[in-house]
Amino acid sequence: MLNGFKIIDADCHVLEPLSLWEERLPPELHHRRPRYVEASPQMPLAESVERFGWRGLIPRSLRFVVDGEEVFHAVTGALGVEAARVARERFGDELEHGTTLASQLQALRRMGVDAAFLYPTGMLHLLAIDPLDPALTVALARAYNDWLRDLCAQAPDVLQGVGVVSRHDPHAMVEELIRIDGFGWKAVHLRPNVVAGRRLSDPAHEPFWEECERRKIAVGIHEASHARVPTAGDIRFTSRFGLHACSHPLEQMMAFLDLLEGGVLERHPDLQVAFFEAGAGWLPYWLWRLDEEYEDLAWEVQHNVRARPSEYFRRQCYIAVEPDEPGLVEVVRTVGEDRLLFGSDYPHMDHDTEVVSKMVALEAELGADTVRKILWENPCRFYRWSPPAEALPASAAAAARS
Repeated sequence: MLNGFKIIDADCHVLEPLSLWEERLPPELHHRRPRYVEASPQMPLAESVERFGWRGLIPRSLRFVVDGEEVFHAVTGALGVEAARVARERFGDELEHGTTLASQLQALRRMGVDAAFLYPTGMLHLLAIDPLDPALTVALARAYNDWLRDLCAQAPDVLQGVGVVSRHDPHAMVEELIRIDGFGWKAVHLRPNVVAGRRLSDPAHEPFWEECERRKIAVGIHEASHARVPTAGDIRFTSRFGLHACSHPLEQMMAFLDLLEGGVLERHPDLQVAFFEAGAGWLPYWLWRLDEEYEDLAWEVQHNVRARPSEYFRRQCYIAVEPDEPGLVEVVRTVGEDRLLFGSDYPHMDHDTEVVSKMVALEAELGADTVRKILWENPCRFYRWSPPAEALPASAAAAARS
């Protein structure tokens, strides 16, 4: 709680420890696990880790690979070192060996967050490598979900899991969705990109969408730059400056259009979808643009789009806002205060350590009722979560202090 507001972080992240893959992957896949390998024979691996630290990020002399494939696209050694520097400066040794129960609860308490829905970090990229063997991606998703289940089970009133599925194998997507529903989770993450040659609305994904709607599992669309799948900007730019600026908003814009034009939203009116970590400033323009196109070209898409695009968004979509972006009043006017969420993006390098207090301070601009909806009521409705009376029980508080 902060300044009288109870707060749900609708887009928090974990940093997967390397031990996850060593402990959770089946023995026959152990040699294909995600790991660091030496990029330069001039510096032994052990010395490099000791010198640069932060195995969860990329030191200059190491490459992050899985099954012999590079995990990241266009990540330089300099970027890895800078990311490690920023992370150590902001979080100290809190995440040196990846997320733990104590580190996650400590971070939430520091921010004033009462509960958080946890999205991946490494898995954002490990499931976005087109050449990867589908069977391996399915095993990676299963291992990650098992690890996250065990983490959240230690503080179930505070930590809420968001599952992952591998789009490399559409049949396995449904199997894993059913499995995580058995955990009691009611949310799953997808990237917005074309993965393994299939867009979100590909017919092969239709059983997955049917199952999400039937089981009332919300879908969080979340992008990550430097992926090894087709991504907006990646044929023009190689800097993080360019790739990160393009990938997040442009891929989210196209993801909504894909779900709209491909008929996913029309066929599944009870499906709930949220778009994270791209701000919301693009939304008023994009809905206006699509409505304008629909005025002239409804005949071309009317088999899948039977109402104005903006009506679909207001009916079943949500978007995460950032407190310092311009035009929030217009966003509220366009889609309504009931469709807005907040996410801290902890612990990524672009996480603002003051983001929660900045969000609360929007009370002066948006009003207390709107801020209360963004921080608590809307995420409860999107995730279909019934929070406990006390968001941070004594047992979880004790774990955070340990």
